[in-house]
Amino acid sequence: MNQYNVIGMTCAACQARVEKAVCSVPGVESCAVSLLTNSMGVEGDASPEAIVEAVEKAGYGASLKNASSPSPAVKPSEDALADKETPALLRRLLWSVGFVALLMYVSMGHIMWGWPLPALLAENPMALGLIQLLLAAVVMVINQKFFINGVRGVLHLSPNMDTLVALGSGASFVYSTWVLFAMSFDLTAGNVDGAFHRLHELYFESAAMILALITVGKMLEARSKGKTTNALRSLMSLAPDTATVLRDGVEAVVPVAEVRKGDRFVVRPGDKIPVDGVVLEGESAVNESALTGESIPVDKAVGDGVSAATVNQSGHLVCEATRVGEDTTLSQIIRMVSDAAATKAPIAKVADKVSGIFVPVVIGIALVAFTAWLIAGKDVGFAIARGISVLVISCPCALGLATPVAIMVGNGVGAKNGILFKTAVSLENAGRVDTVVLDKTGTVTEGKPRVTDIRLEGDEAAALTAIYSLEIMSEHPLSAAIVEYAHKCGLAPLPVTDFKALPGRGLEGKVNGKHIRGGNRALLRQYTAIPAATLSAAEGWANEGKTPLFFSSDNEFLGCIAVADTVKADSPAAIREMKDLGLRVVMLTGDNPKTAAAIAHEAGIEEGNVIAGVLPDGKEAVIRELQTTGKVAMVGDGINDAPALTRADVGIAIGAGADVAIDAADVVVVKSRLSDVTAAIRLSRATLRNIHENLFWAFCYNSLGIPLAAGLFIPFLGWEMNPMFGAAAMSLSSFCVVTNALRLNLVNIRKPGAFRRKAKVYPPISHQTENQQESEDIIMEKIMKIEGMMCPRCEAHVVKALKAVEGVADAVASHTEGTAKVTLASPVADEVLKAAVEAEDYKVLGIE
Repeated sequence: MNQYNVIGMTCAACQARVEKAVCSVPGVESCAVSLLTNSMGVEGDASPEAIVEAVEKAGYGASLKNASSPSPAVKPSEDALADKETPALLRRLLWSVGFVALLMYVSMGHIMWGWPLPALLAENPMALGLIQLLLAAVVMVINQKFFINGVRGVLHLSPNMDTLVALGSGASFVYSTWVLFAMSFDLTAGNVDGAFHRLHELYFESAAMILALITVGKMLEARSKGKTTNALRSLMSLAPDTATVLRDGVEAVVPVAEVRKGDRFVVRPGDKIPVDGVVLEGESAVNESALTGESIPVDKAVGDGVSAATVNQSGHLVCEATRVGEDTTLSQIIRMVSDAAATKAPIAKVADKVSGIFVPVVIGIALVAFTAWLIAGKDVGFAIARGISVLVISCPCALGLATPVAIMVGNGVGAKNGILFKTAVSLENAGRVDTVVLDKTGTVTEGKPRVTDIRLEGDEAAALTAIYSLEIMSEHPLSAAIVEYAHKCGLAPLPVTDFKALPGRGLEGKVNGKHIRGGNRALLRQYTAIPAATLSAAEGWANEGKTPLFFSSDNEFLGCIAVADTVKADSPAAIREMKDLGLRVVMLTGDNPKTAAAIAHEAGIEEGNVIAGVLPDGKEAVIRELQTTGKVAMVGDGINDAPALTRADVGIAIGAGADVAIDAADVVVVKSRLSDVTAAIRLSRATLRNIHENLFWAFCYNSLGIPLAAGLFIPFLGWEMNPMFGAAAMSLSSFCVVTNALRLNLVNIRKPGAFRRKAKVYPPISHQTENQQESEDIIMEKIMKIEGMMCPRCEAHVVKALKAVEGVADAVASHTEGTAKVTLASPVADEVLKAAVEAEDYKVLGIE
């Protein structure tokens, strides 16, 4: 998407005109114009020159945003978002109020309430009229922008809100000038009483007051709109201006723009980290709340990553730059929030269509009202007042701003909490989902095995040291879990000789001259007897989805350690909150059903909502099936879940960390917290509710205000609107919409119980794959006994190998039972199945 700055837009009608002009350029696939940020996002292969030309032909200006800077374009972007409009409008308003006050004193104070004036003026109606004309003309010159933009819109056949204001004020001025001429004719004829009476027919004060009141509304709107981008501006201001780099061993303070990838930089306590990097020396606690919303500092040591704009709180760090300029996490977040603001939510389409034809329709209604009252026998002054009231009370901006201001504020709230919505569509859709599908590994669980249970014989410290020494020689994830556990216990590994990995079975080696073995039960039974109590405990652990590992020293049994991918601490609470929101929670995993059921039970997911034995390429089909019952959000890590994330109505990638630009995801959560997914859904629902409130107000305001201004209620209720009150109402309408959107900043998106919705009733989830359903009549099943599977990863390898065999419809493996259930769509020889499995270094004991 290319982004452009657009100048000259004043209302929603301008926005619709620019959008229509750009969409007509050959090669443009989509265009979204934001009145809020005066920007435009364009997708397609049309040249920037052609797009700028189209905008200029429509009567506005455009320029391509510069995105080629090698350094973070933070300051220029921050300047672009700075509120420059409010001070200019305030100056205009102060001058206008001064002259309007004089005008009101002369026109209303003296003529209606007898306030004193010099005798020379008090007895001269023509002088009073001319003074009003001059004062009104000064106010019109001060606010000439309304007339310039209004006339330009008419010349380009795209009338806008300024056109309505200019017509209303101009009509009042022209009619009053004609009354002045009539007054002069009365005076010439000697009809002084008639000339004084005509002072009541002057509308100069309306012409000036309309402009002043509209300027009040514009200023309040501009001030409020400036606040909607506060979150984005605060993100931009986070990046430090300088960095302390090491050049030839000497520290040098340089601008951040001069830091290059591979440079070494120093961060002292209290300093902000200038760019993304990795710690080379030192330890510290780093406050990452600017990026994640998490106030608790994160400990950093050698090898850990650090991000730009986070604060080093305690230790002295030496880091190597890995991402600089626009590649830093902060810059990616800023770009993502900006891109989201340049897109449109589907809910805005109705308002956009109305805004596109709003002004011509209002002008037509004003002419009809004027004509109708003349036909009804009213005088020209009364009829023109009705027409002017219609023109000045109508407000397309309230309609045009209803959605984008809420989207901008919602995106800002999300960014402050480490939740990034890539588009306005994703922000809207997240609140409409009915089903949340959770990938198990790394989403519901920690994503890496941990030691959960341990039973050791004899000297536990000595036994664990021997096991630690053996396992540290392996790179297997299960070994890493034991190594981490032993390290935390403060143990030191001993030298190992004759180390050997036994594929699919375990490890062996010599420690202090003793032959240490570790692995599955089948391996250890060959060398030692396993106590019945340990076997019973191991069976219980296996039923809970854990992997028991057995160990021996020479021919003596050392003990058993259970390793499992544990459920995240916040997952059960987050899943309960999802259910409170009326969502169906489904867990999708490639693990065997027993492990999946154990994890689901611990996390609080119903057994009927667990789909197990599904590889990454099969998850997309499951999402497609679930979409038949409603909108679906898929939550995963954004890597092996890419097809499912893309297929879902909303793809949510969690635990992105520094990699926030995950292509497959619609929503990116920086921290690996499932509770942030719940917060994202609450934020979306809050934003949707706010948009509905804004649209309701905008439509109701115009639906009631225009008939009232046209005088529709005069015959029945006697309600008559002065044009000045119409202008006051219009000036506040957009301000109310923007102010309401700002209330989103006060929403607590982590409050349990907020934004609940009644849950739907769903049919049972089918566990069958498409291949199983199609081949149900010709199904053949074989059970393979396999030795060597030790964990869910081993299961996945076996299943993948079997599914690659022609004729195999499906396969489900269990490392705890040592079996693989193979479903055949056509006959396959046992030798072929055996060869496929043993090619992955697992031993086939038999096939039934």
